[in-house]
Amino acid sequence: MYDYRRLKRIAEVEFPDIVVATEIIRQRKLRIIIIDSSYVDIFYSPDSTNRHFAYHWESAFGGFLDGTFYRHDNIPDGNWKNVASFPKHFHNGQYENVQESNISDDTAEALRYFLIFVRKKLEEIGK
Repeated sequence: MYDYRRLKRIAEVEFPDIVVATEIIRQRKLRIIIIDSSYVDIFYSPDSTNRHFAYHWESAFGGFLDGTFYRHDNIPDGNWKNVASFPKHFHNGQYENVQESNISDDTAEALRYFLIFVRKKLEEIGK
């Protein structure tokens, strides 16, 4: 089982300008509530041999994201086998809009990278 406490602390301490709250859900993922009521979910598979991950940002309430989402993951979906970084890939706004992912394999650095992305998107829309 993955220990999300370190990532929780990074989100709370290093990103207080965009992070409202954090919660570890059933020891399976970290949920980070963002200032615009959207959320980021961080997931790492419990299987250490196939270390799948996802960094996923969306809104359950409409608003800025309104049906869009952003996700870096490395789940080997055959639909994205032509992406240069496969199995790692990035869903940029929509499920079908997939690009190369350069997110770090280091969990702390990946979280920082993703939350900086969230911060920049929020700044673009004036949140």
